[in-house]
Amino acid sequence: MARTHRAEDGPLGGAVISQQIAARLLEELRSGCYAGADRLPAEVELAANLGVSRTVIRDALAELEREGYVERVRGIGTVINRQVVAVRGRLDQKFEYNAMIRSMGRTPHADHVLVQRLDADEAMAARLGIEPGQPVLMVKKRVLADRQPVIWSVDYLPVALFPPALVDRLDFGRPVFDILEEVAGVSVVSTVAHVSAVMGDPASRRILAVQPHEALLLMEEVSYTKLAKPVMYSLSYYTAFFDFALLRKKL
Repeated sequence: MARTHRAEDGPLGGAVISQQIAARLLEELRSGCYAGADRLPAEVELAANLGVSRTVIRDALAELEREGYVERVRGIGTVINRQVVAVRGRLDQKFEYNAMIRSMGRTPHADHVLVQRLDADEAMAARLGIEPGQPVLMVKKRVLADRQPVIWSVDYLPVALFPPALVDRLDFGRPVFDILEEVAGVSVVSTVAHVSAVMGDPASRRILAVQPHEALLLMEEVSYTKLAKPVMYSLSYYTAFFDFALLRKKL
């Protein structure tokens, strides 16, 4: 009898499934069946419970270990690091701030959305991997958690990413990562971020309603696809609403 092909058989399918399983296990560690556990069950038991192969489980656990959520110790098993599991705002991970706001029990939404077309200067063209003079979209918006202003963001994206008939009708009040994936067919898999504490200009401070003594956290980022193609340059100004953490592991 011919063997049935499964999505996890190929390298790409296996990678995608292991990432999905890793995300599912993380949710189980935080609020599911393993929320009170000190260790995870053996690989064979996890594979049976989740309906996937041991190879997928092994890859998923390796992903969780790289991220610091668990440690696999010979003779002991998979030990859960509860302190790391409890951390939500990690600067060493790619995150979507709407999801982070929701995880804090607040409702995210955007206002003051402004979209403009600009011609890329040499510096912008170098960041986005395009030729100088090519058009880019500059998207500015304020993000709120309920009614509290928490982020002022400025994103720059090549116009060529989007279908010409749709580019002027896009709702950039939505998360930009979602728009890139749904409209442009582009998935952001990594970012290079430079982080600094800044006071910001008077306009950004006013729109975020920060106090005179408060600094802002600026994240200057370039986002890349799986093929290392830059697709977005971003400046995001965060208020003290967010409590970020950075996991540092010995190499």
